[in-house]
Amino acid sequence: MPIDGDPIPNGMMIVQSGRIASIGSFQDSKVEGDVIDLGDVAILPGLVNTHTHLEFSDLTKPVGHTGMELADWIREVITTRGMVDHETRQQNVLKGHAEATASGTQLIADIVTTPMETIAPNTIAFAEVLGLSQERGDERMSQAERHLANNTSPDSRCDVAAISPHAPYSTPLPLIERCVQVAKQRKTTLAMHVAESPAERELLTNGSGPFAESLRTLGLPIEAFFPWTKANPVSHLIQLLAKSPRALIVHGNDLSETEIEQVKSHPNCSIVYCPRTHHFFQHSNHPVVELLAAGINVAIGTDSRASNPDLDLWGEIQHLLKHRPDLNPTDVLRMATANGADALGRSATHGRLAAGMPANFITVATSADRVDQLWSDFSSSSVSSSSMSSAARPAPQS
Repeated sequence: MPIDGDPIPNGMMIVQSGRIASIGSFQDSKVEGDVIDLGDVAILPGLVNTHTHLEFSDLTKPVGHTGMELADWIREVITTRGMVDHETRQQNVLKGHAEATASGTQLIADIVTTPMETIAPNTIAFAEVLGLSQERGDERMSQAERHLANNTSPDSRCDVAAISPHAPYSTPLPLIERCVQVAKQRKTTLAMHVAESPAERELLTNGSGPFAESLRTLGLPIEAFFPWTKANPVSHLIQLLAKSPRALIVHGNDLSETEIEQVKSHPNCSIVYCPRTHHFFQHSNHPVVELLAAGINVAIGTDSRASNPDLDLWGEIQHLLKHRPDLNPTDVLRMATANGADALGRSATHGRLAAGMPANFITVATSADRVDQLWSDFSSSSVSSSSMSSAARPAPQS
């Protein structure tokens, strides 16, 4: 299943020096060298997890309870987690990376608390910036800039570092503007949680609602930051983020029709949908169908174990196949592969099976004789991860 083309029955990949030389049907391929029969499986590109927080990977179950208000959940996360030390955080990240890659994920966009000693292989580490105080914001911004300086490659297609202003309820507008400016200077990707819930919009527009109450409970001076003075804060935020070379608008649960049209006008913007986290909070139906219909690049992520039972991106695919019959299964698969790679600027190395690409792939057991039968098997089958590529390289050090 090359993703950019139709599935190939009896498919065959010819691999030379760790890269795909060609793909086609076995009958039409000229075979030289060893032949490896993988059996009755579908061969797919490795999955791309376009949004997660691996530092929560020590959690055995989500924080709080299903259907709770997002603002209350965030307060509970802050309260229950406390101050995790640097060493524990690094261990959690490596644990989460091992879990994610074991289930077929081969590229991860991870939101990290800097500094990071080591960036795990096949990971883009987004330095998280937030702080509703000048001192806190300056500290996190300085750490993010060092993270980028130490890890940004001259070739942006190989970057392992990026930047992430956390969310509009935790990051003042001037600090977001600084993050966008840094992303432009470094020619790197920016990710931000946007339009997570109606409560976020209420805070930005009116300075009231569940987020305002939650922030007051934490002792934060919300009147200094909210409401925003912009007529349409979410629209203004989209326009600002679109100035980045690549912008990931994470979640987008509460985007309006007008805002969807606005995102559409910026091809460098992608939406990252986290299906099972969305289900955990019991948000109203995600506008993924409308986003895809508008031609917007939509990728998927697991978010973290604080709102998800695991880090299995294949589980996100299975969730959508079972619970979103309004989605074309082909689109579901594309969101977990090529769309994620495109969103992260890695289309040349991930998300597709094509000549010249590294021979990294996953297999899923199937007895299907027709393409339409595949989706039933995919809904219940697990993944095996494989690689015939030597293209992976050690990550730079922070």
